[in-house]
Amino acid sequence: MRKFILVILGIVILLIQQPSNVLSKDRFDFEKAGDAIWEGETDEKIVALTFDDGPHPDYTPEILDILEQYNMKGTFYVMGAHARKYPGLVFRAFLEGHEIGNHTFTHNGSITYLNDELTKTNEIIEKITGKYPATFRPVGGNYNETVISIAKKKGQKVAMWAWDQDTRDWDDVDSKTIANQVIGNLSPGDIILFHDAGGDRTPTIEALPIILRFFKEEGYEAITVTDMIERTSER
Repeated sequence: MRKFILVILGIVILLIQQPSNVLSKDRFDFEKAGDAIWEGETDEKIVALTFDDGPHPDYTPEILDILEQYNMKGTFYVMGAHARKYPGLVFRAFLEGHEIGNHTFTHNGSITYLNDELTKTNEIIEKITGKYPATFRPVGGNYNETVISIAKKKGQKVAMWAWDQDTRDWDDVDSKTIANQVIGNLSPGDIILFHDAGGDRTPTIEALPIILRFFKEEGYEAITVTDMIERTSER
């Protein structure tokens, strides 16, 4: 009996000493619960184009023009501070059928300030568009149970991106590299990460027509993240 008790105590001590993330939920738990999405599970030729950190007075209008030219939709994960400064761009994107998502107020990913960052940005987006944002994208894609719980309490799903569809357009890459990254890894249900602010987004703008022409040729449709969630959850 004593040996059994010692074994049990040893297991308890071992578990206590493990890093906290060993016992935490992982991506698949959050996806199964419907609290987060990385990509849509579908054979339908649909993808979601997402743009983080804007709006930007130069780059965002060009991106909107290109999306309109190819009749594709996107999701813009705006920073509240930028949305407040350029409400007309947010409203234009919304009017043209794009989704406006929350990407914090100041790009501060700290858990300490997350609730306030989300609240302020939600209020700004709703004031501009009349619609409460359905999705939230964490800064840097950093998530854990606390981040997802805060978003969930606000009625928002956490929107990530497909692991092979980070264009890294923030990392001083050229348009050809961006286009090749998307086209070379394209799969139905992909959520693709771009940026429309936070640096020189000229390569992104130059890559988009290449990518969207390929979509047209291959019969792909670009939809919003919320549409992706709805269309793939029905399957």
